[in-house]
Amino acid sequence: MRGVRRSAILLGFAALSLAVIADTRQPASMAESLSTQEHVKQPGWWPTKGTPARGEYAGNAACAQCHAALVQSQQQHSMARAAMPGRDSEFLKNHVGAPFNVGANRYEISKDNSGDFRFAATDGSGTASGPITWAFGIGKVGQSYISEAEGKFRELRFSYFRSLNGFDLTPNQSLMKASSLDRAAGRIVSPEEIARCFGCHSTASTVAGKFDPAHAIPGLGCEGCHGPAAKHVSALLAGDVSGLHQVFNPRRLSPAGQVDFCGACHTTWWDVTLHQAVGFANVRFQPYRLERSRCWGKGDGRLTCTACHDPHKALVREAASYDSACLSCHVAGAAVKPDTTHIASACPKAVSNCVTCHMPKYLVEDMHFEYTDHQIRIVRPGEGFPD
Repeated sequence: MRGVRRSAILLGFAALSLAVIADTRQPASMAESLSTQEHVKQPGWWPTKGTPARGEYAGNAACAQCHAALVQSQQQHSMARAAMPGRDSEFLKNHVGAPFNVGANRYEISKDNSGDFRFAATDGSGTASGPITWAFGIGKVGQSYISEAEGKFRELRFSYFRSLNGFDLTPNQSLMKASSLDRAAGRIVSPEEIARCFGCHSTASTVAGKFDPAHAIPGLGCEGCHGPAAKHVSALLAGDVSGLHQVFNPRRLSPAGQVDFCGACHTTWWDVTLHQAVGFANVRFQPYRLERSRCWGKGDGRLTCTACHDPHKALVREAASYDSACLSCHVAGAAVKPDTTHIASACPKAVSNCVTCHMPKYLVEDMHFEYTDHQIRIVRPGEGFPD
């Protein structure tokens, strides 16, 4: 499919109001859903909440005392490696001393005596340099970089993209001209924005309401989803079964709540709607796209994020592996009649590799990657992107 320019994503949330809804496909579960900002204000745990104290976290090693297999397999998931210290990036390591251009600017990565990576940006008038402190992303799509110096965080202007095996413009800087040497290096990120970034790429980066990346757990570990577990671990090791209720289990949520839970980082329907993030940008927001699907209905537990994706295991990429999820609602052939469990009729075209037709991919040019559209539907020949 033809490439498209990613729309700019507005930051922050508007007040919750039906008047701002521009979407013509409102999910039937709309009343059960909330924006992430509203969820984090409610009592109890929610991803990116940031209110528990540092001492309430136990760390993955403590979880592994009872859940060794789960902890080990979860480490293979991309979420577990969503952030890492810059010095751990293989992409930076492989490009040390090999200058590259992004637009009119020239960049080079070097390694200092302590083993940390540094960048140098040249725009013709001079050179700006600094440490590469953090790397966000494992490189499935790409990897972006944060430079922390003098108490400020800078998102570097270049990012690595796997499809290019090299560097290009960081996506959300595509509308920003590098009109100065400072801009050529990247953009200074506000404290509020950088806290949100770390909140979805690391665990316990904000504690007791204070952003503290120096003590964050890189990537999303067990407690990134299940909440701080020190009380849970302590109680169970002491034989107190009440500790079972000291961590959060997202499975207890309604289907709409479960999708909102994943949407804390992958963006809920209300987040997108209140942002008015229209255009191809929102193909990346899987919870929003999923709830626009006709088969989502009022919220079906067979169609939540975890019905297809196990957060404790690496992402499965074979299309046929998702057929069983589709056939949990659809009957498997024309001769089979729908019933109370399998309420949907059979696809007249095929009963395998369903997602290749009903969840098309769209190329987002700034990301150099084709994203799967989670708005499950019958795709009509020649139709445009259903925003």
